[in-house]
Parts: sequence; structure tokens; C-alpha cells
Amino acid sequence: MVYGTLPGMSEQPTPATDSAKKIESYDDPDAPWNQDYSAEDIANWNDGVIEEFRANGGKVGGAYENGELLLLTTTGAKSGRRHVVPLGVLRRGETMYVSSFIEDRYPAWYHNVKAEPRVTMEFGDKTYQGTARALEGAEYEEFAAWALANNPLLADYQSKVERPLPLVVLTVDRPS
Repeated sequence: MVYGTLPGMSEQPTPATDSAKKIESYDDPDAPWNQDYSAEDIANWNDGVIEEFRANGGKVGGAYENGELLLLTTTGAKSGRRHVVPLGVLRRGETMYVSSFIEDRYPAWYHNVKAEPRVTMEFGDKTYQGTARALEGAEYEEFAAWALANNPLLADYQSKVERPLPLVVLTVDRPS
């Protein structure tokens, strides 16, 4: 069975609470990607988010509080090893997609899904097998135009970088 939306998951992002400032600009000084972090902090960034996600049934605090996150496990394009990355879920109707804000290169998870589209996705405390498909060509152009028109943060980011957004559509195949 293919799920567009997983049972119990909202079609819309959870609204931010008063205690969490909504980031609306890529240049927002409060955005997590605009903070000053050490090389060690950057290297270990995802570890803490993954640990908190798994310990709290998919809920995390800090910069990602009230966001809909998933843990995406990919197979390394070069290493063949499994890698886990937390990503914000974006939606176009029944279609789930992910992207990433990395200015100087495409993220490793993007290269991984292009090489091996079979992935594992964790939503809350549930794990699913599925596929991740990097959009290309005319399909990419149409989807990117929609994404940029409907997601001001992605549009703001794209206006500041030359590299096209990485856009990957996720399809959930079955629970693990």
C-alpha cells in the first residue's frame, strides 16, 4: 500500500507556538543555519536531533520545535553505509518532499538517494520503507516553480544561491 499521508499525520504543518519564533527569511539571524557553530558542533549537529527525535516519539525542541520532521536513512553512494539525517517534511497535497539549505554543495543525502532510492523513513515512533526520487528535467522545473511560489522560505533561499534547490519526493511503501 502506498501512503500519500501517513495515518495520524497532519496535512498542514503544526502552527508555531508563541514561544517559538517562526523563521520567514533565509537571512533571519535566529535561523539555525545562521548561527555561529564550531566545526565540532556542525559535525555532530544531527546526532543530538536524531537522539531527541527517537527519545520523544518524533518531537524535538530548539530550532525545530513544532516542525514536522522525519528521519531519512539512506545508503551512502560511495561508502555503501547507512546514514540517518533529520529533515523537515514539506507537502504538496498528498506528495511529501524534502529539500535542504546547503549553499556550497548538494547534501550527501541527496547524492545518496540519487544512487540508491530505497530509503527508510521514521515518522514519530513509526518506521517505514519507501523510495526517494530526486526530481529532474521538466518535472523538476514544474515542481520547483510550485514549491517556490508556495514556500517563501525556499524562495528566499533560492534567490540567494545559484545552485537549484535539491527537491526529492518521498513515497512510503510499507511499515517496517
